[in-house]
Amino acid sequence: MSEKNESNKRIAKNTALLYVRMFFSMAISLYTSRVVLSTLGVEDFGIYGVVGGIVTLFDFLNASMSGCTSRFLTFELGRGDRKNLHDTFSTAMFVHIAIAVAVLLIAEPVGIWFMHAKMQVPSDRMDAAQIVFHLSVLSMMINVTQVPYNASIISHERMDVYAYVEMANVGLKLLIVYLLQIGNFDKLVLYAVLVFLVSAFIALFYRVYCVRNFSECHVHRVWRPDVFKKMLAFSGWDLYGNLSVTMRTQGVNMLLNMFFGPIMNAAASIATQVQGAVMAFAQNVTTAVRPQIIKRYAAGEVNSMVSLVRNAVKLNFLVILLITTPLITELHYVLNLWLGQVPPNAVVFCSFTLLFNFFSNLSFLLVTGIHATGKIFRPSLINGSLYLLVVPISYISFRLGGAAWTSYLFNVLAVFIGMLSNAYTLKLYIKEFKFDNFLFRDLLPCLSLMIIVFALSFSIGYVMEEGLLRLLTVCFVSTITISFVGYMFILPKSIQRKIVEKINSKIRWEKEI
Repeated sequence: MSEKNESNKRIAKNTALLYVRMFFSMAISLYTSRVVLSTLGVEDFGIYGVVGGIVTLFDFLNASMSGCTSRFLTFELGRGDRKNLHDTFSTAMFVHIAIAVAVLLIAEPVGIWFMHAKMQVPSDRMDAAQIVFHLSVLSMMINVTQVPYNASIISHERMDVYAYVEMANVGLKLLIVYLLQIGNFDKLVLYAVLVFLVSAFIALFYRVYCVRNFSECHVHRVWRPDVFKKMLAFSGWDLYGNLSVTMRTQGVNMLLNMFFGPIMNAAASIATQVQGAVMAFAQNVTTAVRPQIIKRYAAGEVNSMVSLVRNAVKLNFLVILLITTPLITELHYVLNLWLGQVPPNAVVFCSFTLLFNFFSNLSFLLVTGIHATGKIFRPSLINGSLYLLVVPISYISFRLGGAAWTSYLFNVLAVFIGMLSNAYTLKLYIKEFKFDNFLFRDLLPCLSLMIIVFALSFSIGYVMEEGLLRLLTVCFVSTITISFVGYMFILPKSIQRKIVEKINSKIRWEKEI
C-alpha cells in the first residue's frame, strides 16, 4: 500500500512539474508564433510547414521504435532487472542509429523528387525550401538517435528534467525571434537554421544528463538476439499503425497543398500549433501515468493498472474539456487576438483538431494499457487501417469539389472509432478491464458533460458580443460547470476523498499559521 501511495504521489508531482513546463512554454510560444508568422509571411510560413512535414513522412520508423524502446525500458525497470535494462538500451541505440542512416538514404532523394514533381512551391522560393528540407532531415536524424535517451528519462520518471530544459528551450526560442527580426538574410532559411541549432543543443543536453545519471545509458558493445527479436516483433506490429498515422497527417497536408496551395498549409500549420498546445495539457497526465501503467502490469498488479487507466481517462478528458471549451466557442476572437493576421480556414481547421484531441488522448491511454501486455497486432491493424483511409477519402472529396475542412472531419471520425476499438481490444487482453464499464461509466458521462458545457458556452455567444468580456464569461461558466459536474458525477470516490483531504489539510495549515 505504501508503495502504491508513493507511486501516486510521484504521478501527481510529475504531472505538476509537466504543467509548470507547459505553461512556461505556452506563454512564450503564443508570442513567438505570432512574430514568426508576421516576419516570414503567410506563404513562407506555409512553405516551412509543408516542406518540413515531408521528412515526417518517414517518422513512422522512428515512432515505432520509440514506443517499443519506452515500453521495454519501463518494463525492465518494473521487473528490476538491471542487466536486461542495460542490454536493452544498448540494443535500442544501435537500432536507432541504423534507422537514422536509413532515413538519410531514403528521405533525401524521395523528398527532393516530391518537392519538384508534386508540390506547389513558387519557383523563386524553391532554393530556400530545399535548405529547409535538408535541415529537417538532419533534425530528424538527431531526433531518431535521441529516442533511447528520452525513453530513459520517462521510464525513470524524471519529469523535473523536462521542466528545466523546457525553460532553456523557450529562452532560446525568444533568441530565435530576436535574431530573425534583426538578421539581414533570407528569413525562411535563417529561421530553419536557428530552429535546427536549438533542437541539436537540446538533444545534446539530454544525452549528457542521461549518461551522467543512468548507468544503462552507457552504450556498450553487446548484441542480444533475444532482446532484439522481442523489440523487432513489437515494433514490427506497431510499424503499420505508425505509418498510417504519419500518412494520414502528412498525406492530408500534401493534399491541401496540391488542391489549395501553400496558403491553406499556413492555416493547417496554425491548427497544428493550437492542437499541440492543447494536447500538451492532456499529455502531462498521460506522460506521468504511462510508466506506472507499464510498471504495475510488469509487477503483476493488474487491478491497480486497470484502475489507473480508467482514472487517467477521466482526468484527461476533464483537463482537455476545461481548456478546449472556451477555445472552440471563442476561436475567432482568440486567433485574431493571438495572430493579428489569421490565415483563411484556420478557425474551422482548429475547431476540428480540438475535437480530435479528445478522442486521440483517450485512445493513447488505452493503447498504453495494450502496450504493457506486448500484444499490439490487433490495435495497430485496426487503427492503422482507419487512419490510412482518411487520405483516399479526402482525395476523393477534394476531387469532387469538397471543402478543405472535410479531411479534418474524417480525422475526427476515424480517431473516435479507433478509440472504441482500443477499449474493446484492452478488454480482450486484460479480463479485469470491462468494456461496458468504460463505455457507460467513463466515456458516456464525459461526453454528456461535454454536450452540456458546449451548449452553455454557445448560448453565451448568442447573447453577448464578441470580445474579451465574453471570453472571460465563457471561461468562468465552463470552469465552474466542469469542476462541479466532474467532481460530483465523473471522478471516482477515491479521488473525491483525496481532493477533500487536500483542501482540509490546506485549511488546517492556514489556521495554524
